[in-house]
Amino acid sequence: MTRFWVCVAGAGFFLAFLVLHSRFCASRLPLPLHFAFKTSWRAEEALYQLDVDWPKYSEYFTGATFCVAVDSLNGLVYVAQVKQKRESEMLRDQNCFLAQSRRSAETAGVNVSEIPLTSARLKPAFCRIFLVECAAKQRLYGHTIKKYSSFGDLVQVLGTPGKKGTGLNPLQFDNPAELYVEDTGDIYIVDGDGGLNNRLIKLSQGFMILWLHGENGTGPAKFSIPHSVTVDSDGRVWVADRGNKRIQVFDKDTGEWLGAWNNCFSEEGPSAVRLTPDGKYLIVAQLNLSRLLVVAAPPVGSIGDCSVISTVQLADQVLPHLLDISGKTGAIYVAEIGAKQVQKYLHSRYQEYSDEQGIFGTTIFSLELNLNVMPGVAAAFLEL
Repeated sequence: MTRFWVCVAGAGFFLAFLVLHSRFCASRLPLPLHFAFKTSWRAEEALYQLDVDWPKYSEYFTGATFCVAVDSLNGLVYVAQVKQKRESEMLRDQNCFLAQSRRSAETAGVNVSEIPLTSARLKPAFCRIFLVECAAKQRLYGHTIKKYSSFGDLVQVLGTPGKKGTGLNPLQFDNPAELYVEDTGDIYIVDGDGGLNNRLIKLSQGFMILWLHGENGTGPAKFSIPHSVTVDSDGRVWVADRGNKRIQVFDKDTGEWLGAWNNCFSEEGPSAVRLTPDGKYLIVAQLNLSRLLVVAAPPVGSIGDCSVISTVQLADQVLPHLLDISGKTGAIYVAEIGAKQVQKYLHSRYQEYSDEQGIFGTTIFSLELNLNVMPGVAAAFLEL
């Protein structure tokens, strides 16, 4: 018994010696031992960190910010917000999203409910603006998708302004939530932010229906408040099925259901989903939890189960609504309707690159538009 306690005491002294030595004399340890202690004592590094220097002039955020979009080609960030004087009556209804795609030049798409936005100022020949109007208090507006030129000229209207519907010929909407414009010009629409419809629609560049899933329910390819949609480089469509607390995945060509993730969203369903530029992660926003999830993107084949790699906990009542990710730096830009601001989160491996830039979030223009919808404001900031 005495021998046992002697061994325990000796082991304790030896461990204490190694700990103290690793803290004060680590450089003299052999490499394997030095590496082991350095790893065990180092705090886990956060995958994303808040960029407190962006934007430089936050006073331009004067109302609830519902969406943000990054023009990585030109280094611009676009923010849409509700004007403060109308915020109290519009806050409940508003939804907006600015999507991007590239062909021979950058193409921009906008998903808006009742507030006008402008896309990145790109080559007019290749730039188009898609506006999604959710439910509006005025019966003249809402339940439509409108296509504008880069100069604000109305080019195309899908749906009947002010009239909700479920029809397919002609196509009608009820509280459409978001759209995504692919490089080919194909458009993916999630229609049903609390309205009659709960469906995912894929349209061709000429607005022909290629396929759709459109039924309320909890089974495969059924939805309850589909709120966000994006497409990855492997041809998979990711839909934030918010009411069902899951993400559903489809084949972009056939519309075939590929699976669903629900094990990561037991507390609250996803309100936004985007992919990192390298395609390794999905960034998912949870509105009422004021939280971002970094989820591992599965390889081609079975999507398996959802695996959360990291989380970014925002302040209480920040309410991250929609987000976008820079294709250049991997930075996440989050539109927060509760905090009435947009915040930027830098990936740790891009931190040094971003810090080298001389200007942070300088506003280069701000404009007020009136595109036959309720007044709003859009502002453009330098990305870095």
